Amino acid sequence: MEKYILDINNTSSKYLQIYNHIKNLIIEKKIKDYEKLPPIRKLANSIGVNNSTIVKVYELLEHEGYIYKVVGSGTFASNRKFKKKTTEKDIIHFDSGNPSTDIFPIDDFKEAINMALINEGSSIFEYDEGLGSEDLREKIAEYLNKRSIQTNKDSIQIISGAQQGIDIVCKGLINYSDVVFVEEPTYNGAIEVFKSRGAKIISIPMLDDGIDIGILKLKLEKIKPKLIYAMPNFQNPTGVSYSSYKKKKLIELAEEHDFYILEDDFISDFNFESEDNKTIRSYDDKNRVIYIKSFSKILMPGLRIGIVEIPNEIQREILWAKYSSDISTPGLIQKSMYYYMEYFDWDNYLKSIDKIYSEKYKAAKKLIEDNLSDKLKLRKSNGGINFFIELPRGYLSQDFYEFMLEKGVSVTPGTYFFDNIIDDRFFRINIANASIADLEKGISIISENLEEFFDRFKNKIELRSNKIFY
Repeated sequence: MEKYILDINNTSSKYLQIYNHIKNLIIEKKIKDYEKLPPIRKLANSIGVNNSTIVKVYELLEHEGYIYKVVGSGTFASNRKFKKKTTEKDIIHFDSGNPSTDIFPIDDFKEAINMALINEGSSIFEYDEGLGSEDLREKIAEYLNKRSIQTNKDSIQIISGAQQGIDIVCKGLINYSDVVFVEEPTYNGAIEVFKSRGAKIISIPMLDDGIDIGILKLKLEKIKPKLIYAMPNFQNPTGVSYSSYKKKKLIELAEEHDFYILEDDFISDFNFESEDNKTIRSYDDKNRVIYIKSFSKILMPGLRIGIVEIPNEIQREILWAKYSSDISTPGLIQKSMYYYMEYFDWDNYLKSIDKIYSEKYKAAKKLIEDNLSDKLKLRKSNGGINFFIELPRGYLSQDFYEFMLEKGVSVTPGTYFFDNIIDDRFFRINIANASIADLEKGISIISENLEEFFDRFKNKIELRSNKIFY
């Protein structure tokens, strides 16, 4: 553990310093190939940072190919980074959820920053120990009200991204051995946070119209969760959206069984092909929804800004958890966000992003259906930035990921999205970062190399099958 310890300074973000430190340990072979890395909670305690910081570090290292995860076993150093046949610039990335940088409103946001500095002066660099900038909270409340979420500035806490939102909700509400229900599959960053708090995770399968209400009811008859974590619109990784019935039913069940719904909303601002892209929070008349809204997919992820909208009875616990995490989201970011939303036609900007994402989604859906549906099983999707695809039984997504990386396409293996799974054959294609040209080329590469993949790994399937006789 000693080699992982480093002195954190103020020269750059904590997670980047830790990321670079571990990356260098791997490159210099001080962490050997396939060596197990420390658990998130243990490493966070040793370095003196939040669990969410280490989650972010491990995510970045995994995306860069320096580490890999084995469900149920842990995180390990990889030697794949040094064996790539293609260079990084040659790889088409279907594994990144970050939007393409060419849609960032750099010039306008630069003006918004200047306005914030001129109008707010030195006060912009003071700590804000409350809920966050009142001006920004009022502006976001206006935006949410337009989207049928009846709220006000006093119920909104400004946070440093959705990941922090999940983390502070857990700090405020979850104790060791509390039960948390999650969708299956779901966002791995949330799973890691729940585990770091010692929560018991119970997965509920996702159907084509949302979480399986029948299985959820059966679980609720025997187990009382503290909360259920849900992404009801264009879910990550499946792209599935809940029906209106299921959104309302979840609130009904939360009231009946006395639990909270932690709603993670990252792109319900646009409807794509959905008949109902309203949030669960917009249906909530029981104060059962803790609503997290991220702006990373619709603005610029590096801003690290979002909100959590909280029922009054638990606001104090969440506010204290936020304060204990980082005191406050930087004032410069908050005020710049306010000036951008107020003076740079936020509604028109969203329309332009809606058009870009909708065109990408339609193009990707057609390409995937035309080129892959005869060999692979596609999960029904009606919008968003994710497509969840199933390999034939017996083939593993980790094998597929490594094989396709050799061909110049990076996807995300499905093991990343399950709490416990042995035979995983799912993978995710994320279209946020790719251009339409990249979509055409990347999906063509996948299609053209499927038969080679099936042939190469056929013997591995037979070997695994024969193990039962040994």
